Amino acid sequence: MDIYEALYTTRAMRRVKPDPVPLDVQAKIMDAAVRAPSGGNQQNWRFLLVDDPAIKAKIGPLYRDAVDKLWTTFYASQLEQAHATPEDPASISFLKVQKSAQWLADHYEEVPLYLFPFIQHDPTGGSIFPAVWSAMLAARAEGVGSCITAILSFFYGEETFEILGVPKDEGWVMAAMVSMGYPTGTWGVAQRSPAHEVTARNQWGTPPGFSTPEPLWRPQP
Repeated sequence: MDIYEALYTTRAMRRVKPDPVPLDVQAKIMDAAVRAPSGGNQQNWRFLLVDDPAIKAKIGPLYRDAVDKLWTTFYASQLEQAHATPEDPASISFLKVQKSAQWLADHYEEVPLYLFPFIQHDPTGGSIFPAVWSAMLAARAEGVGSCITAILSFFYGEETFEILGVPKDEGWVMAAMVSMGYPTGTWGVAQRSPAHEVTARNQWGTPPGFSTPEPLWRPQP
């Protein structure tokens, strides 16, 4: 797969089939992940793959409750505004994302594979997220959809550690959770604010010197 195709089309794919992700595909994903840069080349990371129905059954209720808390706290005002103006383009976009996120919560136990990345003594995530993103790109190359979320860390970190058997006295930080599976939808270039609108040069707020009103990569016909 062309690297730009992977970069432009690796978006959040929450709706996935229950079909298992084969072990050889998982091996390719994780082998790519550990090639990512690591702060000081310490590689003080651990990756936990979860596909055991019994473990998913324990985490699922926690994740659903965390998502419920998300709608009533961080996104409460945005969700209220979206429901008040459902025809507004921004509202349409947000409600679409909200529906997708809720699907993952409602179907947590049906998702075939989860990746839990852990980093030691680094709450910033700077030494683990390159590996996580490499795993997601490798998954895309294998036709596997993925979605990253950190809400379990915010709301139920301690409980998740207990379920997963993670040592609590060794400085491990659960950086995120990545759902993985073969998507029910189609791949496509994600809609985003143009790069020139969120990029400056040398000083905050100054123009970057380029304009990208449309994506610079498009699928070949």
